[in-house]
Amino acid sequence: MFARIPFEKVNWLISSFLIGTLFLSLTAVPAYLVCFGLDSFQIVLFFAMFCTCGFSITVGYHRLFSHLTFQAHWVVRLFTLIFGAGAFENSALLWACEHRSHHKHVDHEEDPYCISKGLFHAHIGWLLFKLDPPPPFDNVADLQKDSLVNWQNRYIHWIAASVAFLLPATIGFIWGGWVSALGAFLIAGVARVVILQHCTFCINSLCHYLGTRPYSSKCSARDSWLMALVTFGEGYHNYHHEFQYDYRNGVKPWQFDPTKWIIWTLAKLGLARKLRRVPTEKIVLCELNEAQRRLATKLADPSLTELAVIYITTAGHRLEAVAQQWTLRRAQQIEVTREMLGELRREIRAATGILRLPGLHSSQPA
Repeated sequence: MFARIPFEKVNWLISSFLIGTLFLSLTAVPAYLVCFGLDSFQIVLFFAMFCTCGFSITVGYHRLFSHLTFQAHWVVRLFTLIFGAGAFENSALLWACEHRSHHKHVDHEEDPYCISKGLFHAHIGWLLFKLDPPPPFDNVADLQKDSLVNWQNRYIHWIAASVAFLLPATIGFIWGGWVSALGAFLIAGVARVVILQHCTFCINSLCHYLGTRPYSSKCSARDSWLMALVTFGEGYHNYHHEFQYDYRNGVKPWQFDPTKWIIWTLAKLGLARKLRRVPTEKIVLCELNEAQRRLATKLADPSLTELAVIYITTAGHRLEAVAQQWTLRRAQQIEVTREMLGELRREIRAATGILRLPGLHSSQPA
């Protein structure tokens, strides 16, 4: 097994850190819990650090710096840069550089964490091995003009170590001495870094592997409500790849996207402005086009039963009729109402729901 590992391409610094912190999480953390137990202070500190650093990645690194979905007060930018470093996912400059490349070249060779190279590669393999040349940073010229981003990039390792490990250990020492400091270092520091990193990694891997594609099938990105729960709302990845400049990922009322709520709250407090939103009409039309494409693809399946063909054809005709009404109203410059949007969404749900019905295929191929 080890003979197949390209040791000459191993990124030893990053690999040592990722494997070392995982090893400590699986050995030292349980040993501490056996010896000293787990109190409410350690639990609260863990979740405080997890949420603070996690939201700094989603609000700051991702939606602010990578996609410019809103503009933020310097206090917000500085806060997310400092605590984003505590996630140990490198500097915002490098993070945004790689992420913009991912969006531009998704599923192709230039994609840093391309899912077509395998689930392991997309999840963590691209970090463990130096398979590609260093990024030229030519896609983050705007961020290179930001003095705060440059400051964080210059001192990233010092900031990261201070926030990720020194800060919780210091808080733990103040709270309960050396034993509490050790626990805070291991639980709110090391274990929290490992868990948060793998939550982020799951967006690059599982969100391109599991889930639905209601907006576009042009790339592998998928919506996953489960991933949204553990990534502060980042799991609606199909929507994000189709509308990457929207400050929201979850646009339906029932979708869990606390990052969106934080950005909205910052705007109400005067700490964020110019929040970018895709018009609802454009979103629904995108869903309509994808639903029509899926119906057409399904109809081409020779193994469908006659009844399934009737169901799918009828659904396609209903969608086409609604789409024609929509087009006519737009041509006549008639205002699109919320009721019209609701009607179209109901037709889309009904049409795509048919595709999930059992018994669509005959037992014998046609």
